[in-house]
Amino acid sequence: MKKYFALKLLPSRPTFAFDMTDDEKAIMNEHVAYWNDLMDKGIALIFGPVLDPVGPYGFGVVAVDDEAQVQLITSNDPATKLNRYEVFPMLAVTPQNKNFHNAQAS
Repeated sequence: MKKYFALKLLPSRPTFAFDMTDDEKAIMNEHVAYWNDLMDKGIALIFGPVLDPVGPYGFGVVAVDDEAQVQLITSNDPATKLNRYEVFPMLAVTPQNKNFHNAQAS
C-alpha cells in the first residue's frame, strides 16, 4: 500500500521567488525538471508554487512505498542546494481508493 506525504519547500529568503539570481533560476529549473520526472514516474501526484500572500513556497504530494523514499526524493532535489523541505505524512483519499490511507501504517 502506498504512503502519502506532503512536501513543503521553504525558500531561503522571503523574497526568493521575486529576486532569484541567474544561478538560482538555473537550479530551480533543474528542480522543476526533477519534479516533472517524478510525476512521469507516478511518484509526484501534484506539485507547484503556492502563492501565499505571506510569501510563496513550493508544495508537492508524493505517493511512495516508505518514508526512506521521501528522504531520497528531498535529498536528491536540486532545490535543496538553496532551500529546505518540511515533510508531513498524510491521510490521503485517492481516485483509486476513496478510503483514507494512513501514511504511517505499514
